[in-house]
Amino acid sequence: MTVFACGGCGATLTVPVSRVALPIHAGQQYGHGLLGVLMEPRTYAVHPDPFGPPWRPWAEVGTAEAEARGVYAPVYALSWGPRGAVVVAPGDVRGTVFMPERSGGHCCGLDGRDGLNLACARCGRPVATRIDDCGFWQAVWLDPEAVHPVTGDASPHRTAGWEALREQRPGIPPVEPPGQWNPLWAAAVAAALARLLAVSAGTRVTVPDGLVADTFRRVLDALLPPGPPTKTLTLAGPGLPAITADLALVPQHPQTGEHWAPSQTADMVPLSWDVWAYLAFHHDRRPVPGAGTIPDDARRDDPPPLMPFGPFRPDRDVFLSTLARLPEVRQPWLREIYDRRKGPRYAHPF
Repeated sequence: MTVFACGGCGATLTVPVSRVALPIHAGQQYGHGLLGVLMEPRTYAVHPDPFGPPWRPWAEVGTAEAEARGVYAPVYALSWGPRGAVVVAPGDVRGTVFMPERSGGHCCGLDGRDGLNLACARCGRPVATRIDDCGFWQAVWLDPEAVHPVTGDASPHRTAGWEALREQRPGIPPVEPPGQWNPLWAAAVAAALARLLAVSAGTRVTVPDGLVADTFRRVLDALLPPGPPTKTLTLAGPGLPAITADLALVPQHPQTGEHWAPSQTADMVPLSWDVWAYLAFHHDRRPVPGAGTIPDDARRDDPPPLMPFGPFRPDRDVFLSTLARLPEVRQPWLREIYDRRKGPRYAHPF
């Protein structure tokens, strides 16, 4: 376990936390409602890329410098903040006070536009940015240049094995009441779609029926060129049969960030564990026409699964952000897809 402290006076700023992988939806902005907390209690993650202001526009940075920072396609602006920002749940923060002059946002909360907005209560040093406005996942981002770990190490705490994860984290449902697609699914599928395109070589992909088709097939068919499918996609991972397809959606470990890697030669595409586990092991019980012999009370208090209001739409911004950071986007056919999808926010299939 690790405790983070103020780099100025040494005051403790967090409860003991253990390191996990940065959630795939860490940079997601979704809708206009209040979202939940990004990090689970007593955990933290480290952002590998520059985070927060100042920002520099693409035209000022240029292609060569952007690629040196891991961005291979034009974006509106690049963060020039420090690397290694530490994110924790707001409830795990101690000994800080708000800085009113840096409290930008205020639709429903703080959006972090003014940079660091929390200061150490003991010495007044700016140490973190709290974000909790509508459309943002609630989190506190500790400035790596203003805080430091004082106990423990950076390794995950009691890493669960793949089989243990099946018991501990059975997955999250794709639809929320009253019938909205889960924003976590929108982010996770969007990131996986970008990587699927990169390994597809621009050829159409056969997607298995069921929920995988509901979330992946429609978008792949819209983005890839017409023609007969030449590659097949399947789910692969612990507890599933051996791979027989060209492409495989495999789970990404929620603690380490590593993806499941078997000995087969299929191209592996990582997918967030919570989404992958639901796809792999959960089978919705859907009502089917019968002969009228089922008693009226047969289902009792066990309701059918929630059905969505409309077709699944992956998160366009997460898709573009992921694609921009893949070197494969420099290929002309993939760059064309990227450029076209930077248009209207809600254009088909997003």
